[in-house]
Amino acid sequence: MEAHFYGRAYAPHRHDTYAIGITLSGVQSFRYRGEQRYSLPGQCHILHPDEVHDGSAGTEAGFGYRIVYIDPGLVREALGGGALPFACEPVVDVARLPPGSVQQIWDFDRAVDEAERTDITVAALAVLAPLSLGAETSPGPLALPALARVREAIAVAPARRLSLERLEHLSGLDRWTLARQFRAAYGTSPSRFRTMRQLDEVRRLLRAGTPPAEAALAAGFADQSHMTRHFKSAYGMTPVRWLAAVTARRR
Repeated sequence: MEAHFYGRAYAPHRHDTYAIGITLSGVQSFRYRGEQRYSLPGQCHILHPDEVHDGSAGTEAGFGYRIVYIDPGLVREALGGGALPFACEPVVDVARLPPGSVQQIWDFDRAVDEAERTDITVAALAVLAPLSLGAETSPGPLALPALARVREAIAVAPARRLSLERLEHLSGLDRWTLARQFRAAYGTSPSRFRTMRQLDEVRRLLRAGTPPAEAALAAGFADQSHMTRHFKSAYGMTPVRWLAAVTARRR
């Protein structure tokens, strides 16, 4: 995504992905892990999955940035398994990044095919690895095939709520082991992963012209207000504001 904002851009929210961005203009201000951070033109900002953050312009001139959101599962696969790296520095000068990574990650004015996605993920890992103190503490060897089955079962039909008993049966893991290993492998919990996939469906339906109340129910939320609370928590804005921004972008 490429975006330009004035004033307060996002309320506190979080993603279930890595978010790796580069500030193009102005001063980007955001609160992350208990501290106020600032990203200037030529600086990269890195947000770990499931970490709450907000976003606003540091000056009246506003700010612009490009950002990619990368599935933690892809990062783990690129690592060859194991737990995820945690970048301890959320803001870093682009000059400190590996040569070529900037062009590879943020040059998305062209069509991106499967091979290109793989290259972007590898470039992102090249950025994350030297900035990390090491992988997050892992709860022992990960049962990756079992975790992948759970993830796929949730992703294929997020509107359907799977019971813990069903997930235990599907994975062959008890609920506590499943919860710990799922977060180590994918950077978020199974329930949070499901919510984000529900919101993906809401966004798809809204862009297709479905009324918000109908989109909420189709995606498995209790009602529109329930969906709106999760939407704002995930994206820092209401569905109405998001749709208005998307519609304006199309024009």
